[in-house]
Amino acid sequence: MAVDENRRPISQRAHGWAKWLTRVLVKSGVSPNFISFTSMVFAALAGLCFYAIGARMTPLPSFVLCLGAALFCQLRLLANMMDGMVAVEAGKASKDGMIWNELPDRFADIAVLVGAGYGVAALAEVDPWFDALIHRYSPIGADALGWAAAVAAVMTAYVREVGRAAGAPADFSGPMAKPHRMFVMTMAALIAASAPLWGGPHPLFFSSNDSAEMGHVIHIALWIVLIGSIFTALNRARRALVFLNKN
Repeated sequence: MAVDENRRPISQRAHGWAKWLTRVLVKSGVSPNFISFTSMVFAALAGLCFYAIGARMTPLPSFVLCLGAALFCQLRLLANMMDGMVAVEAGKASKDGMIWNELPDRFADIAVLVGAGYGVAALAEVDPWFDALIHRYSPIGADALGWAAAVAAVMTAYVREVGRAAGAPADFSGPMAKPHRMFVMTMAALIAASAPLWGGPHPLFFSSNDSAEMGHVIHIALWIVLIGSIFTALNRARRALVFLNKN
């Protein structure tokens, strides 16, 4: 993990629990780069949970997998915050830290969003009505939607880094920056987990079973991430161009 002035502003860094956890990690001797790596592992587990919801690859109930996806999305963000805090506290910034800071994040976005897309596609296979709805109202399939959201998410970071390389400040603005993407996917997982509590088809989705209702929620979340990420990338590009043309 590299430490520089272009760090993402995160208010939670000032919280007591974050400082306590930082001290624990520093005393344990764990390296910031390893923490960066674990963020990718957590994201992969989140994506696997999303996929398993539809693929029926585990005996675990779907709502447990939804809760797991939500948990691992948040653990990914926690690791993203901790790597920098440990690097600052322990003075362990390294020359290769920027690679460890940025590269795992790109794989992490892909893992979460693509996993969710394939999970929704698998759910559509077991509910003909849901499958027909996707094909009628969505211009692309759920699996392609997951990939599109992942590409758009990666582009937000690419635009930021290109702008910074050209001399503009690092732009972490939204509306669909990394924390926002993980918030959307976390909330989708939590709402989907509550589907068995709705006591039958929800009036918003008109689905025939809980699994299809879970698919609806995650499908909508992927569209929100895709559209929001495209807007974010374009907005960051605009802001970088405005700054560079004025300075």
